[in-house]
Amino acid sequence: MTVSLLAVLTLVLVALLFDFINGFHDAANSIATVVSTRVLSPGKAVVWAAFFNFIAAFMFGTGVAKTVGSGMVSLDIVTLNVIFAGLVGAIVWDLLTWYYGLPTSSSHALIGGYAGAAVTKAGLGAITCESCTGWPKTLMFIVVSPVIGLVAGLSLMSTIFWLFQWTSPGRVDHWFRRLQLVSAALFSLNHGANDAQKTMGIITGVLVTAGHLSTFDVPFWVVLAAHAAIGFGTLAGGWRIIHTMGSRITKLQPVGGFAAETGAAFAIFTATQLAIPVSTTHAITGAIVGVGSTKRLSAVRWGVAGRIMWAWILTIPGAGFVGALTYWILRSFGYS
Repeated sequence: MTVSLLAVLTLVLVALLFDFINGFHDAANSIATVVSTRVLSPGKAVVWAAFFNFIAAFMFGTGVAKTVGSGMVSLDIVTLNVIFAGLVGAIVWDLLTWYYGLPTSSSHALIGGYAGAAVTKAGLGAITCESCTGWPKTLMFIVVSPVIGLVAGLSLMSTIFWLFQWTSPGRVDHWFRRLQLVSAALFSLNHGANDAQKTMGIITGVLVTAGHLSTFDVPFWVVLAAHAAIGFGTLAGGWRIIHTMGSRITKLQPVGGFAAETGAAFAIFTATQLAIPVSTTHAITGAIVGVGSTKRLSAVRWGVAGRIMWAWILTIPGAGFVGALTYWILRSFGYS
């Protein structure tokens, strides 16, 4: 085994570790509502979500992977050490926010860490090049995805109230306990489709940089590996964040859980079709706030929502700082 191949394998494993932590960190997005409404136990919920995270590998393309791997940072300045430093930035930020129970975006942590390392190597030109087409859409969807989730969640909940206004609460609860299984599956499917592709993009970038691929085409084994890693991460479950998402923002019933998951799934599906690496955390949080707002504005704990928003704002620069620091340390020891 050559050093080059060893370096590539190490980076692939680090990327899959990030993907595992992504699933672990974002398990709350997939199962918080279905657990908080007691439709499924936590153990059954993570199995349900992990299964749909994985089978998304066979149902969606690789547009998001190409945006992350070749549309954020110029491939001309990407080295294996830049990729490694970017992954470290994302992993450290995910673990830090998990510890404090903050549902931040693993996607934006990866993008921030990657950009921070690249800028440390080559200056701002690393992310302002003509080939870096992913930034405008990605930054726009930091705002757009929670708004889509909020509007969709609020609209669905209002429509359900109107349609079932003469139906007894017990019957509504009975039906939506079953329908929430469908909405949880739909959300997990879209979560896996968008989030796993980000790791695919990084691994494919590693293979291109190391000369093992001549064009940026995602191999199928990379697709399967990324979806398996995020699925296993979801199985592990980040329970600190599940508590924040499931009960601290607003109290949900099965009908509200259905509306929130369906609204968020719609937001993520829209972004995936546009090849945008969107935050599933932003989408589901916006949808939960939208559902809570249909009761009354005071039903939403705005203080908790505000702290979450500050964590969102700090994610890209925070992960970028860690990625930059990691690359600076590597360069200080002669690795560039």
